[in-house]
Amino acid sequence: MPQAEHLQAFVNLGELFTRFYENPNDTFNGWRPQLEIVIEQAEVHNPWYTKENIAFCLLHWGQLLTEQNLNKWYTSYRYSNNEHKIAIVMAGNIPLVGFHDFLAVLLSGHSVLAKLSSNDRVLLPFVVKFLNEQDPSLSQKIELTEGRLQDFDAVIATGSNNTARYFEYYFKKYPSIIRKNRNSIAVLDGNETPENLTHLAQDIFRYFGLGCRSVSKLYVPKGYRFDTFFESIFEWKDLLDHHKYVNNYDYNKAVYLMSELNILDNGFLIVKEDKGKASPIGTLFYEEYDSLKELSNQLSEEAEELQCIVSNCGLPSEIGFGTSQIPALSDYADSVDTMKFLVGL
Repeated sequence: MPQAEHLQAFVNLGELFTRFYENPNDTFNGWRPQLEIVIEQAEVHNPWYTKENIAFCLLHWGQLLTEQNLNKWYTSYRYSNNEHKIAIVMAGNIPLVGFHDFLAVLLSGHSVLAKLSSNDRVLLPFVVKFLNEQDPSLSQKIELTEGRLQDFDAVIATGSNNTARYFEYYFKKYPSIIRKNRNSIAVLDGNETPENLTHLAQDIFRYFGLGCRSVSKLYVPKGYRFDTFFESIFEWKDLLDHHKYVNNYDYNKAVYLMSELNILDNGFLIVKEDKGKASPIGTLFYEEYDSLKELSNQLSEEAEELQCIVSNCGLPSEIGFGTSQIPALSDYADSVDTMKFLVGL
């Protein structure tokens, strides 16, 4: 397989991420101090990239990038010897959000031309530097740019609904995956335990709710009381220590109060009844439902708008509480199989 030659470099990367946090005395051949500096720089460059969120991201990738996981993932596809240059337009809403595409391109035997997001210019260049040292042949297959994309054969681009229209026009001559806005939701039936709701808080608050896998709306049964929900998420109160989060929270609260809207507020999260799915930072939308079956049918019709459904109600495609931010290698964004696209070129 064309990708197998690069496998060990990614396994080594996973070991670096894992050992960095699990063994503070392990210098990993001098890479520890470099990664420490990069994490500091990433937070300075983008305050949403807190050390805690970067740690969560890197530890998750450390768990994924094992030889066993990578083998199980890529051996399920059939590869050709065709090699193409794949342009990736990186998003920057959460740390290393485009790394899965980057990984898929290289392990499918292609080369990558990655356009960095202005919000994430630090982490991926470090990853590339590390990979190139582990496997010098990768240096001929990886190019990073902040400028205009040129000389490529196919494209993977992630953005908003507005930028997606631009991408579709600009890249219309190329095989492509164009991703648009999606949101994640949670469906409750009132039988959740405090532990369930504590895990749900991870789905809501991790990365400040900026990811497409972040739960931005709850569906609750009519008459649902939020007391246990608020008690179960209280451990996230330290979000108020983050200046950008608290500025958004205060602003949205002021707007809602001046508009005399009916809201619930626990001091760091506003819960607002709203039919929309994309709630602003510091706010969580909710909507009541009468029938779980009717809601299930509605969500099936809205599938193209949804990234994840977090629930324990037996809904199609639901995932468990606390799992939305820890996708597996085979959990593809927008349910579009990136690897299948790449091996079919």
